[in-house]
Amino acid sequence: MPLQGSFQGVYPILATPFDDRENVDLESFGRLVRFMADIGVDGVTILGVLGESGRMVDSEREQLIKTAVAAAGGRIPVIVGTSHKGTIATGTLSRMAESLGAGAVMVTPSREPVPSEDRVFEYFRQAVQGISIPVVVQDHPASTEVHMSVELMLRIVREIPGVACIKEEAPPTPARIAALIRGMTSRKVPILTGLGALYGLFDLECGSSGFMTGFAFPEVLIALVRAVRANRMGDAWDLYRRFLPLIVFEQQPGVAVRKEILRMRGLIASGRVRHPGAGLNPEAAAQLRALLDRTLPGVDLARPLAL
Repeated sequence: MPLQGSFQGVYPILATPFDDRENVDLESFGRLVRFMADIGVDGVTILGVLGESGRMVDSEREQLIKTAVAAAGGRIPVIVGTSHKGTIATGTLSRMAESLGAGAVMVTPSREPVPSEDRVFEYFRQAVQGISIPVVVQDHPASTEVHMSVELMLRIVREIPGVACIKEEAPPTPARIAALIRGMTSRKVPILTGLGALYGLFDLECGSSGFMTGFAFPEVLIALVRAVRANRMGDAWDLYRRFLPLIVFEQQPGVAVRKEILRMRGLIASGRVRHPGAGLNPEAAAQLRALLDRTLPGVDLARPLAL
């Protein structure tokens, strides 16, 4: 499904489920996509950091894209992470994603021994040549070790027409979002918040158009965006305060916490993380259960949250 209009609202980053032998679990993946469409997200993003994209081979990427597009069934667009250390490889993966029905691609740069903003710009320019679907520029130095200046990102938006959105994940995100919005004078694109919604409400106050992140309860993010759009800031703050401990707990390194919550919600069969990634240790699992009991007492996690 081609992505219609601008990037507004909530686009969850999806985990990639594995079975206990670390094979891709396509049945769970399809169920996860269908759940997201059912609760009213604006799209989903696959093969990002949470999706363990760096641990996939190309044939698995192809299977996951086909499964996600089929499960979405035209109800929501599927954005596909196509980043690779090589420019040609990123372009090849982007063209593959488009050919398989992706609504957009998400691209982020890779660290080079000698940093150069001109080379980062050329990476984006060349990598998305030849595709007609929109491009999301991901700014996530925690995973890429690439620190893109505001000036570089403004140049990318200004000079690469295919770029349609920025996913901002470089702290301090509220200040960077405000600076990017101020700087986009000739051409404007929406900015979506990442980092598990850690600074989510502050980002929305500074002009973020919504979320593209992996928080395991996207219903909360949908409610947060709706409250801010309606200028119900008291409701927005109540939601943010209530769920912030869970957002913080999810922000621990790795993807094990989020995958375990998705398992507890009945969306994936196993919380397995592909090696060398680590699963959730027993102490953290016990803390997680206690936190969920405090945050959502008596709530059936397998059902969409009523907020």
